[in-house]
Amino acid sequence: MNDLYSSLHHDGSARYVSDPDPRLGDEVVIRLRHAPALPVDRILLRTAPDGEQLFTDLYPEPFHPEAVCRWWRITLQLHMPLTTYRFLLFSAGQAWWYNAAGLHAHSPTDAQDFRLLADYQAPRWVRESVFYQVFPDRFADGDPSNNVRDGEYEYRGQPARARQWGEKPASGRPAMVEFFGGDLPGLTAHLDYVADLGANAVYLNPVFTALSNHRYDVIDYEHVDPHLGGNPSLTELRQRADALGLRYLLDIVPNHCGVMHPWFQAALADPAAPTAEYFTIRQRPDDYEAWLGVRTLPKLNYRSQALRQAIYAGPQSVFRRWLRPPYAADGWRIDVANMLARQGPDQLGVEVGQGIRQAVKAENPQAYLLGENFFDASPQLQGDMWDAVMNYAGFSIPLWHWLGRFQAYVRGDSQPAAAGPISTRALVDAFQAYRASIPWAIARQQFNLVGSHDTQRMASSLGGDMALLRLAVVLMFTYPGVPCIYYGDEIGLGREGSESSRQCMNWDERSWDADLRSFFQSVARLRRSAPALIEGGFQVLLADADTLVYQRDSQAQTMLVVAQRGTTTRAGFPLPVIPGGLPDGMQFRELFSGRLARVENGFLPLPELPPGAQVWIS
Repeated sequence: MNDLYSSLHHDGSARYVSDPDPRLGDEVVIRLRHAPALPVDRILLRTAPDGEQLFTDLYPEPFHPEAVCRWWRITLQLHMPLTTYRFLLFSAGQAWWYNAAGLHAHSPTDAQDFRLLADYQAPRWVRESVFYQVFPDRFADGDPSNNVRDGEYEYRGQPARARQWGEKPASGRPAMVEFFGGDLPGLTAHLDYVADLGANAVYLNPVFTALSNHRYDVIDYEHVDPHLGGNPSLTELRQRADALGLRYLLDIVPNHCGVMHPWFQAALADPAAPTAEYFTIRQRPDDYEAWLGVRTLPKLNYRSQALRQAIYAGPQSVFRRWLRPPYAADGWRIDVANMLARQGPDQLGVEVGQGIRQAVKAENPQAYLLGENFFDASPQLQGDMWDAVMNYAGFSIPLWHWLGRFQAYVRGDSQPAAAGPISTRALVDAFQAYRASIPWAIARQQFNLVGSHDTQRMASSLGGDMALLRLAVVLMFTYPGVPCIYYGDEIGLGREGSESSRQCMNWDERSWDADLRSFFQSVARLRRSAPALIEGGFQVLLADADTLVYQRDSQAQTMLVVAQRGTTTRAGFPLPVIPGGLPDGMQFRELFSGRLARVENGFLPLPELPPGAQVWIS
């Protein structure tokens, strides 16, 4: 496909859809752009109202000979909560289909058509957010008096073990029961650090009472773990966060609970117990449904209406009560959301997910519902379940693979299978395929990350290559969605090649990578202030062997992101910007170097590209 056809562009941003957040019954203007030299005779919009396809003509907007792009438009009234559409172009004697996955010579399936939501309750604050993830036990010890003591209890045959702050975490099963003393008072005392970094939202790993340090084995949904400071500590965190203008997410495990949860212990002891229906117990005491067969994590059975009331549907349910003062969480991260309410023939995930959304949005329409899913979550991202997922499949994994640091764990195999780097074209295709499967309203609030508590730290996986780390971070902050910094990444934690992503935060400023932290501050400021990143569209301009260039643009601003993964510096080159609709004379300044460049004869002359990233802003 030549550059003229690559100039075709439409996405869900405000330049192309007059109202990205419409109401049912509203009229919206749909626009399509292409280079003037592209021979287009006619464009039709294909929709499918109530399941029957309908074709309607677009009309060209007035065109000035000096313009660098031509626009077409149509007014569409929204009669359904989810409207799908694509374009049919007649050009040079051929018919072409254009949808969110690109240009096609054949009629594509509906699965990757453009998608527009009506009456969708979007958490609007998320669009301007930078998240900071905290693993509570490893961030800061604010109250040593609440620390776990050596041998205080046993879990999975392992005695609880108190560790000194900064010691190397263990590996394997003992790692779950070693505690370093981090707690909510420690986080509250350091919220000013989070705000100074440029983050304005905190994602907390689980805080409810549990026996492991990760607390995904909850034994009490009603109380913050006393070793983290108890319920009053969460109230204090809320108050301090409010004073600093920060929001926070809680992490919940509605798929399973810990084996010592009173619900499960009662169910094991008595088949007639009220909570016996909360679980699938085939034969007492050892044969019951558990998460991935892990006996300490019995799976919750959502055939039980009483369980649904307790977890999300009832007015005093877990999902609802923690959204209210004095805790007033701003949303939930939902653990293993892809597995929730699914047990063999009982595939209740959609029904339960929709019920959770209804309950949470009834309590707070602006609450953010974030699912954990390492795979294709597009069925859960159509406006009726989650607001977003942790964007492993749509961002992190393709990026890791492009950087040559991809490892795929096969269930049942103790060793990861390494794979070499993919091409830049393959990276772009992976990005586009995932974006095309979900509405733009959701794509722009996807939770982008380069590492988490469940993955190796990026600094470690990259072997301490700070240029590539900065490249990955720039992409995380400029790709559609919202970025999340994993605690300590900003100071270089893990660059020594640590095998654990759950090290203690290092509060000795003398050991920090100050330049790296300053870099994080600069991209955080950019993400929270740049219209092109908050509300702008997305278009790839170049994808070659080692270089990726994409455009983020809004009515007020255009931004070009240049990523160079190669180990050698690429000589300067002229970047073709006609596909992006950029006129001659348009000037850009590079964020980090301050260099200037101006569009000339349809090209932007870029300087040499060392490994890393550049951000050019109009």
